[in-house]
Amino acid sequence: MTDFASKFPLSSSRVAELIVDHARDYAIFTLNPEGLITSWSSGAELVTGYQTAEAIGMNFDVLFTASDRAADQPRLELAKAWRQGRAEDTRWHLKKNGQRFWANGVTTVFREGDTAGLIKVMRDETRARLADEQRTLLLNELNHRINNTLVTVQSLVEQTLRSSDLSGGVREDLSSRLVALSNAHKLLVQQNWAGAELGAIVRKAAAPYQSGRKPRLTFDGPALRLSPQQAVSMALVLHELATNAVKYGALSGPDGEVAISWNLHLDEAGARHMTFLWQERGGPPVTEPQRRGFGTRLISRSFGQETAGEARIDFDPAGVRCTIDIPLSTRQEVMLDPTGE
Repeated sequence: MTDFASKFPLSSSRVAELIVDHARDYAIFTLNPEGLITSWSSGAELVTGYQTAEAIGMNFDVLFTASDRAADQPRLELAKAWRQGRAEDTRWHLKKNGQRFWANGVTTVFREGDTAGLIKVMRDETRARLADEQRTLLLNELNHRINNTLVTVQSLVEQTLRSSDLSGGVREDLSSRLVALSNAHKLLVQQNWAGAELGAIVRKAAAPYQSGRKPRLTFDGPALRLSPQQAVSMALVLHELATNAVKYGALSGPDGEVAISWNLHLDEAGARHMTFLWQERGGPPVTEPQRRGFGTRLISRSFGQETAGEARIDFDPAGVRCTIDIPLSTRQEVMLDPTGE
């Protein structure tokens, strides 16, 4: 800073002036206590369309929409700034030609001697806002089409199986798997396909079996986000595990329960992994099945080549145990309270 100041001996007021003049994406202006504009930057001209000569002395409420003015938003913003020292808002504003622009603004109190006023800095974020709205529109259309496809597939499957010689149990199993897939999709929709929080997936899968005062399924783990593909695989695996537990395992009797836990760890190379455990206990004695059914194969293969993970089922006599290890390729997971609460 010393070398810079010696080579460029500018006063602080001149530096501030240069910053304001070159902040072309920002509308920077000052106001008197009544909200009348007292100075106007070149960026404000570009953002709003008002020239300096016409802006000076104008009430800044002309930048607000009719509905915001009717709701007294300009006055409330000034009152808050005077009361708290600053006021921030993000909303649609109006240019001189009536066109709307999306801006984030901060109004701050300043004092110089006996003079007090307000300075407002607004950043035009219209492009980012419109891009975000377009992305949301496309995601909503995609979600709508996928929902329709899932409903169509479920209907076709039910009609096809109804006319076949397959047992009712097979039809029910396949339909319930489609429902589990649909539930996973809904979680992804809520997160705009940015993945899904593991705790939310577990709670969704456990909800149908949490009857009575004592929870049959307990879960513990940190907040952790899975990729969309991992989230769908996990939802299907949890459905299969819960279904098998109800039919043959811990949830088939009154005293059985399932403990679900997961954690995040780093390997020697610093890569992140999630470890997951499904542990049944208190149910009937477990015996190794003579052949692996479709559900067991689905669990074992759900985290194979595409997700580079591994799922293993152990038929311990005290209760079925499923362990899963998944590499996390992104930094989407967020560590919160260690209990996941």
